[in-house]
Amino acid sequence: MMAFCAVRKALPCRPESPFSSRCRVGILSVALVLLLPVSSDTCGEPPRFESMMLQGALKPSYSPGDLVEYECRLGFQPIVPALPTSSVCLDNNTWSSLQEACKRRACTTLADPSNGQVNYLNGDTLYGSQAKYTCNTGFYIIGEDVVRCEASENGVAWSDPPPICEKILCKPPGEIANGRHTNSHKDVFEYGEVVTYSCLPSTGQDEFSLVGESSLFCVGKDKWSSDPPECKVVKCVFPVVSDGTIESGFGTKFYYKAEVTFKCNEGFTLHGSNTVTCGANSMWEPELPKCIKDSKPTHPPTAPGSSSPGRPSPSDESPPQDAESLGGGIITAIVLAVIAGVIVVGGALYCFLSKSKKGKTETSASYSAYHDKAASPAEQRDLATSTNP
Repeated sequence: MMAFCAVRKALPCRPESPFSSRCRVGILSVALVLLLPVSSDTCGEPPRFESMMLQGALKPSYSPGDLVEYECRLGFQPIVPALPTSSVCLDNNTWSSLQEACKRRACTTLADPSNGQVNYLNGDTLYGSQAKYTCNTGFYIIGEDVVRCEASENGVAWSDPPPICEKILCKPPGEIANGRHTNSHKDVFEYGEVVTYSCLPSTGQDEFSLVGESSLFCVGKDKWSSDPPECKVVKCVFPVVSDGTIESGFGTKFYYKAEVTFKCNEGFTLHGSNTVTCGANSMWEPELPKCIKDSKPTHPPTAPGSSSPGRPSPSDESPPQDAESLGGGIITAIVLAVIAGVIVVGGALYCFLSKSKKGKTETSASYSAYHDKAASPAEQRDLATSTNP
């Protein structure tokens, strides 16, 4: 240290800091020790149970011999005969064996309401279970239809009081213009009762049509199966389809729900629905069909690429033969034609030569016979001399 100061005289030597390297090493060692897990000579956290909870607060650690006590949670009660409710931290740093010592409490059994019944969704009335109320046909429920068995200060109880099943009644349905309904004198209608609407006679040229449901049913408290219908004039114009005629549904006036069926004249095809109905808005539904003239070709169709009408298309011709087979056939035909030609020419030449030889022989014989008969002895000698020099 002094040598270092001697080398650098300009810098005075400072005393050693209290937080020297040795101090720092010691502090780090202590910190590491503190960060190490707690010695295994203690038990871990006490076991947890569904039906029981610890008495008192949870301690930071438990040493061998420490005892913990349990009590039943809300909604549970001790099992009879009683089971142990305490556990001990053993020398091997584990807790002594302990099982559930409590069971669920049961709520009171519910009675069926008048004109209804109750059903237990879990099959029992124990803590946490649910019950559902339903009413008979023609009655509706007032109150909560589902109740639960819950914990209370005195044990367990149902979450809501039992509901009531009230009879379903309906007020009279609405009145309509130009019409009326049955039982119009009644102020109250029971569940399932029916009223039927009808239209009054018309004072004009066209009758009223009932548009909507004619019969209504009381299906709930002041609730009918549908809205009241209407009584109004619904009249569609006379249906006309060009190049077509009416097949059924003839008439001079066409009121609500009148049906008409069409057909097209010969040479025309119907496009659209052949049957239409007079709708509530005085329009034909669906719209009137159309009769479209059939398009027939005046000449037979010509195949694409054909130079003359009526020429068979390539698809009508027989499929092309194999090139190799076709070439072999042509060669064979040529050879046979040459052979036949040779035979014909040879035969003709033979006949010509045969006839020529025969004619020459006959000429020579005739000539000899003639000279032998007509020539004089002197002529014969001259002939012989010329023949044999």
